[in-house]
Formats: sequence, structure tokens, C-alpha cells
Amino acid sequence: MQETSRGQMYEAFGAYVRSQRQLAQLTLRQAAALARISNPYLSQIEHGLALPSVRVLRALADALEVSTDTLLLQAAGVSADESKRPRAATEESIRHDPRLDPAQKRALLAVLSSYVEPPPTKPATRTDEPQQRTQPQTREVLDHA
Repeated sequence: MQETSRGQMYEAFGAYVRSQRQLAQLTLRQAAALARISNPYLSQIEHGLALPSVRVLRALADALEVSTDTLLLQAAGVSADESKRPRAATEESIRHDPRLDPAQKRALLAVLSSYVEPPPTKPATRTDEPQQRTQPQTREVLDHA
């Protein structure tokens, strides 16, 4: 891997971590404390000077309330296949939209989740379902001849 691409990958990951921290409305100190790492180390990560270990990635994911998978993919510089994860693409678009403030982003993500999350499963009963007719009704036509 070339040094410039490695540096760009570290910087991109750091920017992602910073944006997620800001979206979570955490200061650098708060996020570092939640992840159980030092403030300077989190600062180095956010500035693209360090790439954390898997253990630290998991702790950061928990602190920032993002999935570990997402953070690992970002750290590796791998973009998720959008055809497999259209919901993730929508969520990412909301999270990175500069026109929205953090409260608006949280509200939109909550609304999205309420629409796309599978509803709790409950057994269907006959009284819950509308009556279905098996044969269409026919009207009797009288011949007035």
C-alpha cells in the first residue's frame, strides 16, 4: 500500500470518527472516557495519525453507538456494498448531510427506523383479518321479455 493512500485512509477514518462523535454530541474527552482510551490517542485517531486496534475499534463503536462492523469497514477503507445495504446508505446520507443539525439527524434516523424496522411479530387471528370471499358475487339478471 502506498504511503499517500494509507495516509488518506487514516484521515478519512479519522474524519468519520470525528463526525460520529459530533453527531453523538460528545466532546473528545467524553468519547475517550467512554471508549476507555486517552484524549491524545483519540485526537490522533481523529486527525488521521493513528489507526486503532480492533479492541479500540470495538470500544469506539460502543461509545459512538455505531456498529462495530461499520467502524471496521471504515477503518479498512472498505465501502459497504450499497445494493446489499440500502438502509445503511440512507442512514449514512442523513448522518453526513451538512444541512441538518444533530437534533434533526437524530429525528430523521428515528423516523426512518420506525418505518423500516420489522414490526414485532404477533400471531394473526381470524378476527384481525378481513373476510375474503372465495367466489365473486354475481347478480341475477331477470329477463323481462
